[in-house]
Amino acid sequence: MIKPILSGLVAALAVGMAGPAAALQVFACEPEWGALAHEIGGDKVSVYVATTGVQDPHLIQARPSLIAKARTADVTVCTGAELEIGWLPMIVTQSANKKIMPGARGVFQPTDYVHLLETPASLDRSQGDIHAGGNPHIQSDPRNMLPVGKAMADRFADLDPANAGLYHARYQTFAGNWQAALKRWQAQAAPLRGIPIAVQHRSWIYLETWLGLRRVVALEPKPGVPASSGYLAQVLEVLKKTPVRMIIRAAYEDDRPSTFIGGRAGVPAVMLPYTIGGTDQAKDLYTLYDDTLSRMLKALK
Repeated sequence: MIKPILSGLVAALAVGMAGPAAALQVFACEPEWGALAHEIGGDKVSVYVATTGVQDPHLIQARPSLIAKARTADVTVCTGAELEIGWLPMIVTQSANKKIMPGARGVFQPTDYVHLLETPASLDRSQGDIHAGGNPHIQSDPRNMLPVGKAMADRFADLDPANAGLYHARYQTFAGNWQAALKRWQAQAAPLRGIPIAVQHRSWIYLETWLGLRRVVALEPKPGVPASSGYLAQVLEVLKKTPVRMIIRAAYEDDRPSTFIGGRAGVPAVMLPYTIGGTDQAKDLYTLYDDTLSRMLKALK
């Protein structure tokens, strides 16, 4: 009798040591939203992130493993504004999970809570890979994390009323810490204000707005359209007339166009993390922007 009793006690102790089970299963499409979900939810959320910092979030395969994770999700946290249109709808449909179907409360899109820039005046696919609602790459401006975080806390509280107080309290703590970080970043970034830059892909409008950067040219003739040698020659002519201080690209992008133009124009080609995991230094939300600024300031020198 002693052995079964001891076994039961050990099992009960193991369960107790494991801590309370997470209340919400979160399927995050991108690393930045997975990290924000952790900030807001703490141990009340279990977060699965579908992509890495070195993957193009436009171009993800709807793998069976992603469908399986979506099947058990209580909420999806995905950028929206058509960023994931090439793969997320297929995953949601195949999951057959009513909680995350379009229109359900388990669908959370950060782009719904910020003002989107570069909204097209007309929809013409001949213009390249444009997004009808506006540019979805909102994470490059850290100020956007505050309204998104507030809305996320509200949504988590709606889905899990028993822990509503915790979600709102954690948001308040995050907001205080984030405001302090924003003040520090603004001071560090002062030398960048007004400098002319070139971009490899038009995914940096929010970073440009935040830092007061002046985009001169993009290395793509149209969004998402690879540059030909003839177009790159045109870019070089533009840069002769209007020099830039650096060319920036995301970690997941091919480095050849920016390296080629940088070498010919005599300016640094700078890889930015774009999201968490894009570089070894961008390990969380805070170091994402620390590393972004560090790389740009280094290039400026």
